[in-house]
Amino acid sequence: MAYEFTVRGRISRPVHEVFEAVADPSRLSSYFTTGGAQGRLETGATVTWDFHDFPGAFPVDVVEVVPDRKIVLRWDAPPDDDPAGPYQTEVTMTFEALEDGRTLVAIHEGGWRENEVGQKASYGNCEGWTGMLCAMRMWIEHGINLRNGFYK
Repeated sequence: MAYEFTVRGRISRPVHEVFEAVADPSRLSSYFTTGGAQGRLETGATVTWDFHDFPGAFPVDVVEVVPDRKIVLRWDAPPDDDPAGPYQTEVTMTFEALEDGRTLVAIHEGGWRENEVGQKASYGNCEGWTGMLCAMRMWIEHGINLRNGFYK
């Protein structure tokens, strides 16, 4: 069984505002991609994400975008000793408008190989996506950049 996880959180803003906080590179760079995001998340695009606290920009392939509903991404998994060579994991973000005006965001990532490197990477990304949801909530609801100084 390949490693996978799902994290969820509720944000007290309308679904369109929450969706745009991920799809729009300038907004995403305000709380998550602190080294800058280049390119809007649109179906078929390849964008670049960079983090000041984890330097090194890397490509993100945008598989599917359904405005205000879903974003599907693929990106490189960390290298391992598997003879099959490099591979990618897939991230699916969903955005659900709740009756009380909040938005439920779910982030699912899966596809790591069943080895020690895959397990470690999946745990790290689970931590990262949980942090992203927390940082997004603080930025959207309160204008606070939670990542600033958090990792270094």
